[in-house]
Amino acid sequence: MNHTVRFLLVDDHPLFRQGLASVIENVRRYKVTAEATTIAQALSLLESITVDVALVDISLQQENGLELVKTLKSTHPEISSIVVSMYDEIIYASSALKAGAKGYVMKQEAASSLLDAIEHVLKGKIYLSKDMRERMLDTMLLQDSREEIDPVKLLSIREMEVLRLLGQGFGVSEIAQNLNLSVKTINVYRDNIRHKLSIGDAGSLRRFAIQWVKSNER
Repeated sequence: MNHTVRFLLVDDHPLFRQGLASVIENVRRYKVTAEATTIAQALSLLESITVDVALVDISLQQENGLELVKTLKSTHPEISSIVVSMYDEIIYASSALKAGAKGYVMKQEAASSLLDAIEHVLKGKIYLSKDMRERMLDTMLLQDSREEIDPVKLLSIREMEVLRLLGQGFGVSEIAQNLNLSVKTINVYRDNIRHKLSIGDAGSLRRFAIQWVKSNER
């Protein structure tokens, strides 16, 4: 592929978008055509521009980036989506691929990993880091041997964010501040998590969250 590869960046942090653009445009044939901070803005831009690759943050301020990935797969199948995320748990990468993403890159990885992901995707391949591929394979083999369904997979991306922060020791008010949501909203998410995981009380939920974080993070 020798023609110019056009990119759409979707992230609600201007400095991070600027960094992405800098990395991408260091490659002569890559060009950042547009940037968006919300799903609606991204879809609006796509009415008047053409792009080849969309780099999408998994967690926009008030939205789930995977919803955009799903929409693009349906309405713009010619666009390859790569999810960019701060989360290295397998379940996030798995959710991204199921939504239709062609790659999953963590924000803490080197710039070279992003460029590797782009090259893989442009060749029609799926990209995951070597570590993520190995952990995902291990998890799949373990699940096959257990023949069980992980109830955490029933959670939404936002609910998993709340579960992760609970497991890292944050209180409800701290989680609300971290996610730019109200305490009331966090309590609703917490109740939803308890219901989906069949956990009786807040103390048991926190203990489960701590164990989940320990077992899923490196």
